[in-house]
Formats: sequence, C-alpha cells, structure tokens
Amino acid sequence: MTTTTVEGAGGWLDRSHTVAEPGFSRWMVPPAALCIHLCIGQAYAFSVFNLPMSKLIGITESAPDDWKLTGLGWIFSIAILFLGIAAAFGGGWLDRVGPRKAMVAAACCFGGGFIISALGVYLHQLWIIYLGYGVLGGIGLGLGYISPVKTLITWFPDRPGMATGMAIMGFGGGAFIASPLSVYLMNLFSTPEHIGVAETFIVLGITYFIFMMIGATMVRVPPEGWRPVGWTPPATQGAMVTSANVHLDDALKTPQFWLLWGVLCLNVTAGIGVLGQASAMSQEMFPGRITAAAAAGFVGLLSIFNMLGRFFWASASDYIGRKMTYAIFFVLGVILYAAVPWTGKSGNVFLFVLFYGIILSMYGGGFSTVPAYLRDVFGVRYVGAIHGRLLTAWSVAGVLGPVLVNYIRQYQIDGGVAKADAYTVTMYIMAGLLAVGFLLNLMMRPVAERFHMKPEAARA
Repeated sequence: MTTTTVEGAGGWLDRSHTVAEPGFSRWMVPPAALCIHLCIGQAYAFSVFNLPMSKLIGITESAPDDWKLTGLGWIFSIAILFLGIAAAFGGGWLDRVGPRKAMVAAACCFGGGFIISALGVYLHQLWIIYLGYGVLGGIGLGLGYISPVKTLITWFPDRPGMATGMAIMGFGGGAFIASPLSVYLMNLFSTPEHIGVAETFIVLGITYFIFMMIGATMVRVPPEGWRPVGWTPPATQGAMVTSANVHLDDALKTPQFWLLWGVLCLNVTAGIGVLGQASAMSQEMFPGRITAAAAAGFVGLLSIFNMLGRFFWASASDYIGRKMTYAIFFVLGVILYAAVPWTGKSGNVFLFVLFYGIILSMYGGGFSTVPAYLRDVFGVRYVGAIHGRLLTAWSVAGVLGPVLVNYIRQYQIDGGVAKADAYTVTMYIMAGLLAVGFLLNLMMRPVAERFHMKPEAARA
C-alpha cells in the first residue's frame, strides 16, 4: 500500500500525467503560471524586511549586536544570483520532467527558504538567512521563473508574446501583494519586546507554498500535435521566425544566443540601476519638491509601469515582431535617458515621471518579450532551457546596473558636483549602453541551418 502511494505521488508529478484531456481550456494555463509568478515576485518587496531585521535586538533602534543594512542587503543579492544559476542549470531538467515537477520543486525551495530564514531570525544567525532565502529561496525563484515559459508558448503558438507576458507580468506585480502583506503581518505579530519577522516568514512560506502548489496542480501540457482550433501555422514565416528547432547545446554555439544575451543584459542594466535608486534620485534631482512620501509613490508608480509593460510590450511584439520591439526599446530608451537630465534642470517633474515610467515599462517588457524572441529564433523544443541559460544576463545586469548608478553618483559628489546633477553622467552612460544594445539587436539574423535539429530528433 505504501509503495502504491509513493508511485501515485510520483505519477502525479510525472510529465505524462500533466497531458491535457480533451476539452481542457488553454486559458487555464496562464492562471497556473500567475500562481507561481505572483508568489516569487515577492523578491522585489524583500527590502521591507531590511530595516526591521536591523532592530531585532534593539527593537526601536539598532543595538550594537544587531545586523547592519550592508549585511542584510546581501540576502537579496544572493537570491538573485541563485535565481540565475538555477535557471541556467535547471532549464534542461525542466524540459525533461515537465512543468509540474519543476513548479513543485520551486514551491518547496521558495517556501522552505522562508521557513529556514525564520529559524535564522529566531537564532539571530544571518548566515542561516543567506542559506534559506538566499540560496534555497533563490533556487526556487529560478525554477519558478522558467517553469511555465515553454508550456505557455506551446499552448499559445498563435500569440506567444501575449502568453508569456501574462505570466511574467505577475513577477513584476507580486511586490504589490507582498509589500503591504508583509508589513501587516509584522505589525500583527510584533510586541513592545519583539519584532514579528520570524512569524511573518513562516506565514509567508506556508502561504506561498500553498498557492504555488495550486499552480502546479492546475498546469497542463498539450497533447502531441495539438493546435488551437482554427489556427494553422503561417505558410510563410517571418524572416526571424523559424519552424525548426535548435538543441540547447547547439544554441550556445550560435552568435544569436550571445547577441540576445547582450541585448537582455544591456536593457536590464539600464532599467535595474534606476529601479534601485528611484526614490533617492527623484528627491535629489528635485530637492524640496519631491518629498520622501512622494518619492515612495513614485517608486510604486514605476512598479505599475514595470508590471503593465510586461504585458503590453510582449503582446505588441506578436504583431510588430520581437526584433522591432527591442529596436523600439533601445531607440526610445536612448532618447529618454538622454532627456532625463534636462527634466531635472528645467524642473519638469511631470516629464521626469513620464519618461521614467516609459523606461520602466520597457525594462519589464524586455523580460516578457525575450522568451518569445528565443522561440522565434531557436524553435519551441528547448526554449525553456535556452531561456534559463539566457537569464544569466539578468544576474550580471543585477550587479552592473546598481554599481554604475551608485558608484558614478558617489564619484561625482566626491568631486564637488551637486546631488541634483550627480546623475547626469550616469544617464548618458545608460543611453550609450542602450545604443550598443540597439546595434546588437540590429545584428540578429536567422540561425544557420547547420544548427537545426532533424525533425525526428526534435520530436524525441
């Protein structure tokens, strides 16, 4: 009986048990993906814990034995590092085992990371939180991020950009749920002698695990040869859209993979550097006009643009093409970044906010459009694994962007430049990086036929 139970559980996780039965609606798959991405999108809100965790002993203010913000900042950095590592090395495994097993693994790692971190808070051992949320949670982030991508593209061959945009939009919007929820829970569990961080971690870990498991239960893959009713593949594909497939190992040998790696890295570098310093930048460029409260609202507004841009630009790419979409990102980005210093000098807050809103929409759109771009260039067979390898560009950009913004700003200030003008050089450098990205995207061509898999190998 025990053996049967174990086999049954293994069967439920097996890829063959996720094949959709006749009558299954493909529109059930985006909500399953959202269950994952809305949960792991919490990563963008993790900073709400930094200040409370710097007062676990002192309660009202940091005590000598409390953790420093510099040490706490590494929790998020480690998580993003392991997101990239897990996505890169877990993509091939995901292709073999299917989305359900990967989603369950992501739920266990991400939820378990919170539980281990709660223990780290209770024992006041920061290394345990590095291990919990940073390493284990980061692995959950990576597996959860890539797990629905190939499935969505397979279900929506007619609109792959829209499909991935719906899911990845959740990653951008997860912080809107996580931030107020985390603050509410900490207030609920806190006392005059205790900050309720550990209890909040436990509740979040259990809650996210449950919702991610709901997504894993809902997900299905289409039967072999399935197509949407009334849809047939175009008789002639676009210049950048292939009907062939490229193996994961061969994809990494093509110049197209590395061009797209550079395209994503440069687009993310420009956006993530601004996202990390948006509050301080707005206050320093408009001293006395943008208060701390207004700056917080500005950050929230940028998050909305980031979230909506993931859906809008990915959906638009289904009609104008992926290469053209990225060309717009880079051309418009160069113009807007170069114009930002002028908005500060002229005191035009409205245009400053508008320009950065558009910039952040393209930052989010870059994430949601790239899976469909990869599908166009390399085919659908290994798109999940190739996407995972490409996300290492995110890990690099996550370091490069903030370093450029923070260190150049400090260098300018140390040189006697006023804080209001300290971002000018940085904005011009970002515009230059986007110009390089435009050239890389311009160089994109179809993959040479020698890299295409034979049809029988692609079906295996």
